[in-house]
Amino acid sequence: MTQYGFFFDSEACIGCKTCQMACKNKNNLPVGNLFRRVYEWEHGTWEVGEGDTLPAPSDLFAYFIAMACNHCENPACVAVCPSGAMQKDPDTGIVWTDHDVCIGCRSCEKACPYHAPSFLEEEGYMGKCDFCKDQLERGEDPYCVRTCALRALRYGDIDELCAEYGEGDVEAVPLPANTTNPSLVLIPHPKTEIMDVTMGEDPSLEYEL
Repeated sequence: MTQYGFFFDSEACIGCKTCQMACKNKNNLPVGNLFRRVYEWEHGTWEVGEGDTLPAPSDLFAYFIAMACNHCENPACVAVCPSGAMQKDPDTGIVWTDHDVCIGCRSCEKACPYHAPSFLEEEGYMGKCDFCKDQLERGEDPYCVRTCALRALRYGDIDELCAEYGEGDVEAVPLPANTTNPSLVLIPHPKTEIMDVTMGEDPSLEYEL
């Protein structure tokens, strides 16, 4: 069995959101729905000088994380779906939605730690990244990967990605704790290592972004 996964290099990403726009266009999504999101994380302080005094050195920084469905080994969305609409393909590991049986209860949306499922109100069912499986069947790259100008996004069998790039850190701030074993190799921005995460709340995509 192949388990498709994504590789993302946060240091290379410039936050242009081309991947986000390409995904939205490919899936013809209305306003308010996204299957891939580019998040910005900012931290630090800016010391302002007084009068003719130059500003003091600043520790301000920002970086970006592009996040879609991670096609997890243990997908929470599949576990809670009452109709069987959320499925994990046994041959590719891709988590996809059978729109014909989806009842739009939004249980998957609440269960997913990455907030990947999105309710398509006009259609009345849930939608999410399906790894552009129609593209894969034609031997072509997913739209988010093919449009990334900085090559921050790549894809492939997760074992091969780990062998080439290492396992990365899927719990890099501000991502949530790893509870579903996402098929993701994330190379965190260097500033991630000096982040102060003791801010009273656990950093998460929902709270911080």
